Amino acid sequence: GIQALMSELTNSIPGIDEAMSFSELMKQVQNMDYDVVVFDTAPTGHTLRLLSFPTILEKAFGKIMDLKDRFGGLIGQASALFGGGSPDQVQDALIGRLEETREIINKVNTAFQDPALTTFVCVCIPEFLSIYETERLVQELSKFGIDSHNIVVNQVLFPEKDAEELGEWFDSNKDGLQKEAREICSKMMARKRMQDKYIGQCFDLYGDDFHVV
Repeated sequence: GIQALMSELTNSIPGIDEAMSFSELMKQVQNMDYDVVVFDTAPTGHTLRLLSFPTILEKAFGKIMDLKDRFGGLIGQASALFGGGSPDQVQDALIGRLEETREIINKVNTAFQDPALTTFVCVCIPEFLSIYETERLVQELSKFGIDSHNIVVNQVLFPEKDAEELGEWFDSNKDGLQKEAREICSKMMARKRMQDKYIGQCFDLYGDDFHVV
């Protein structure tokens, strides 16, 4: 019945709300005269889901076409009962909207995969989980055929100095610091040493093929 049909439709399109929102955004961008467009994307999982939308929509479109053939206008008839127009009009509107959305996102996907037009700048912080997520993101971007050769390491303490230099300063000045100041500096030094460790790992992983800053 209707409930089973709508459940099947919903399950076939994970993230459909995000997909529609993204397609509307891209319509606006295509009508604007900018040399560069920057997308500040969500964390890794959401970003990868966004990039997989063309595949999701292809699957969804095929599913809906299959359901259309199987149920023969059931959605259109139900909508018509509530003043949504004739069954054929409702069906045509539904399929037309999906076709329009698929076309827009496929154009965006094509642009994403053109290194002359698009590159992806990965941003991480010098901690284990963030470095791990960046590695996952880099591998997935490669699978999607999206150019990525820049990594920004953010939230670095005293980026112009390493832990050894700061340690030398602390050792030579700690006797003149108050107790609370020594404790704060000691904790800062521990964090700086941890950051340097993961920054080193980042350069080991990506230094040859990426521009790391």
